[in-house]
Amino acid sequence: MRVALVNPAWDYAGSIYFGCREPHLPLELGCMQLLLERGGHEVLMLDAHLCGLDQAQAADHVAGFAPAMTVVTTAPTYLFWRCAPPELRVPREFLVALGDRGGRTVAVGPHGSATPGATLRKLGCDVVVRGECEEVVAALAEACDLSRVPSVAHRAAGGIRITGEPAATRFTDLPALRWPAGWIRRHTHHHHRFDAPPDGPGAEVEASRGCPYHCSFCAKIDFRDRYRRRDLAPLLEEVDALRAQGVTYLYFIDEIFLPNRALLEAMVGRGLKFGVQTRLDLWKPEMLELLGRAGCVSIEAGVESLTEEGRAALEKDCRLDTEALTERLVHARRFVPFVQANLIRMDGDDAARVAAWRERLAKAGVWANDPVPLYPYPSSPDYRRLWGAPDDRAWERAHAHYLAQFDGFSEIQEERPLPLSALEEACAG
Repeated sequence: MRVALVNPAWDYAGSIYFGCREPHLPLELGCMQLLLERGGHEVLMLDAHLCGLDQAQAADHVAGFAPAMTVVTTAPTYLFWRCAPPELRVPREFLVALGDRGGRTVAVGPHGSATPGATLRKLGCDVVVRGECEEVVAALAEACDLSRVPSVAHRAAGGIRITGEPAATRFTDLPALRWPAGWIRRHTHHHHRFDAPPDGPGAEVEASRGCPYHCSFCAKIDFRDRYRRRDLAPLLEEVDALRAQGVTYLYFIDEIFLPNRALLEAMVGRGLKFGVQTRLDLWKPEMLELLGRAGCVSIEAGVESLTEEGRAALEKDCRLDTEALTERLVHARRFVPFVQANLIRMDGDDAARVAAWRERLAKAGVWANDPVPLYPYPSSPDYRRLWGAPDDRAWERAHAHYLAQFDGFSEIQEERPLPLSALEEACAG
């Protein structure tokens, strides 16, 4: 089968989107391509965002390939599935431009994982994958009867048929991904790097998937939830291939980059810089020193609240008190040039205390963000605590709640976000 895998041309105007707006490697497309080609299928992998194509150009490119199946993402790479743009405007625009030229149309991403019916309706596609997508898409390429494919939603007589729970892939033995040389040359962005300007291409890699913790705000119930660590050999093969292509900086997209002595020792001497997101209460001081020697130049550390009560309310299961967390952040800064402490805006926060703590950290070279408001994503425990299991109006409900709760948003939010209905005017039905 000829299969097109598409990351559309992203546009974030009016969105609440919290993630980075620069192009990143579409890791889910790379995973799908690998499994599809292993199965003998012919694959076109197209990243309109990275390659500077608009939706019409991307659609024409896909149509020229004449696929029997076209897969489009509803979030800009696996890195941002947990904080995806709530609106489905962008993938819908691509599918409208493609029309009937793409064969069976399939959507993958967090939206269909949590709200499959609404995603089918809004996008007007044929199939929605629920959960991690690479193994399910490979099964779809072999299937004549959609009812036999697990973890999908599709239209059937009498309505929508959903086959099983969201998928979690094996992942641990995922072979090394390969990327076109032209894509790497275009990938000049170094994600979450602030210690130095880019000195060569950047790239994203995945050493683990999922997280063993269950923080109330984290949107991962329906995807990338169960923690798995990737085998070291294919991971290092991928790292070395990227280095051979000229990459000088890697960003590990892992939901939580846990201490991994074997990986860190293998990174020592490879001449690469890298960034991670983690929790410093899980790192011993000597492992932070190894992290720095391995090449880490950026840590995004989840602290969330300055009170033990606040962290307990967020179900952080934190191992350190606030003073010990502060000391650990300062200790990490001795070995890693940029360390960030993430804070979340919560009722009862003492603004003066937060300001004093941020100033204290700044004097030690650690940056703490102005606390950001939480968006109750449908795949988060917070959403389900407020409203129960997500239904077809889940994104609308979460969006309206968020806009009603807050006047100020994140530091990257330059304009007030639009209502979801305004953002999705182009969506079907």
